[in-house]
Amino acid sequence: MQIYLPIAEVSVNAFLLLGLGGLVGVLSGMFGVGGGFLMTPLLFFIGIPPAVAVATEANQIVASSFSGVLAHFKRRTVDLRMGTVLLVGGLTGAALGVVIFNYLKSLGQVDLLVKLCYVVFLGIIGSLMFVESLNAIRKSRKNTGPIKRKKHNWIHGLPFKMRFRVSGLYISVIPPVIVGVFVGILSAIMGVGGGFIMVPAMIYLLGMPTKVVVGTSLFQIIFVTAFTTLLHATTNYTVDMALAVLLLVGGVIGAQFGAVIGAKLKAEQLRILLALMVIAVCLKLALDLLFMPSELYSLGAAGGH
Repeated sequence: MQIYLPIAEVSVNAFLLLGLGGLVGVLSGMFGVGGGFLMTPLLFFIGIPPAVAVATEANQIVASSFSGVLAHFKRRTVDLRMGTVLLVGGLTGAALGVVIFNYLKSLGQVDLLVKLCYVVFLGIIGSLMFVESLNAIRKSRKNTGPIKRKKHNWIHGLPFKMRFRVSGLYISVIPPVIVGVFVGILSAIMGVGGGFIMVPAMIYLLGMPTKVVVGTSLFQIIFVTAFTTLLHATTNYTVDMALAVLLLVGGVIGAQFGAVIGAKLKAEQLRILLALMVIAVCLKLALDLLFMPSELYSLGAAGGH
């Protein structure tokens, strides 16, 4: 069943979009990521223009993350205080990111930038997570005791400390705010919730327990991506509602299944699965950029060359 998307100006199979939404919803519930880092490239692959994919995907992330958060609230694995601190940084970063996005759009270079950002970030994060997860699995096999977290002394020495009871932490608010700003910028430029950066940062940088990280990450993602969507819709007019609704329906259903699956897998297994998916998408995008020069010429033409 083909459906015409007015803003994207392409026809796409409606069931394909529902399926993609469902798949990303499952990932959202399992890993605490908005799923945008996979969905946005998948939208590129089926012919949606990058500027539209970025703005519309931010919209879909709101719903799938909201659905996932509800499941985590029931289990009491959301640190609201930490989520709020991350959110302050996230909203600031999102506003900054939309300004950068609009500037690049005016130069006609936004499509290329978005794809290059994906290749770089997904490559780095996927590799780091994969190596770390393999080490964690090895350690857990050798030693049946709990894996000890390294204490980052420089973080513990920073001022403006706050107690985060759900996470069992007493740390400075500066690192979470910086993480939030960074994720907000990425959310605006790449159409991602930023969970693929947020989750590792919360575990390794802030030292939060993995079970609390997923729900807290989703809580923050909801507000940052909603704000990003609003800014894109009012300044760029690149939010395609027909596309968003189909992705939403699939995403909300998928997130509930994902939360159930995620609860049954070990943290190390979850992270290694996520790492493999990130690397796979990165490779596909890199190959597209290398082997499709016609795309680059059309981008150049859009810039008025």
